[in-house]
Amino acid sequence: MPVVPAVGVEAARRAMLQRGLPRRVRVRACRSIRDARALLLRELVDAIVVGMRPGWLDDAAALAADFRAVPVFVFGAFRPDDGETLAACQEAHLGGVLVETVDEPVAGELIAARSAGRRRGRQLADAPRLLRLTEPIQRAAWEEALARVGARTTTADIARALRRTREHLSREFAAGGAPNLKRVIDLARTACAADLLASSGYDTGVVARILRFSSAGHFTATTRRIAGVTPAELAPLGPRGVLQRFLRGRTRSRI
Repeated sequence: MPVVPAVGVEAARRAMLQRGLPRRVRVRACRSIRDARALLLRELVDAIVVGMRPGWLDDAAALAADFRAVPVFVFGAFRPDDGETLAACQEAHLGGVLVETVDEPVAGELIAARSAGRRRGRQLADAPRLLRLTEPIQRAAWEEALARVGARTTTADIARALRRTREHLSREFAAGGAPNLKRVIDLARTACAADLLASSGYDTGVVARILRFSSAGHFTATTRRIAGVTPAELAPLGPRGVLQRFLRGRTRSRI
């Protein structure tokens, strides 16, 4: 499940961040930017929080440049005369600035609203309509598939989460001309892969590992089946482009 690395953020403030984040997202303490980078290459990261300390702005800007699919937030005690620093944060394309004592009570909510997962969700906002997901159970299954892109997810996993049997959910989901649920699970993962690969800090091997594909070959087979391209060709498509390709006759398996 998604994580939020917090670099140089004390325990009490990490707990405050955690309270405002969705239950699936976990804050992870990191001692250094190097630790955060290592985590980015192992886990699906929804956002990054960097505490103010010597060199913090350069570190935050470098993360934002290398992993532009993941918003980087700065958390610290800014003063009224820190206008130049705040302008530099904006120039570095950071996800936002969180001010101690001012933003603390809602910091988690602010991060969640601008997180990588939420942004991907907005890019795929019309997917339920385009996929003919008209019933509440179909839409709930789609939301589960989106939320689980960082895990090895099966139809049975989603069925358990929605308190259905696998067979029952499969029939309900495919009703009315909707795609097979397994295909939609792979669509969500492939759309996420396209989003991540737009960042220079990620390569296809890393993304395959983060999204829990069993092998590079499995990753390639999935992207070809869903979008008709190799993993190396995903980045220019983005999540929306993956969805559009999927709708062109790739919504159902041949078996």
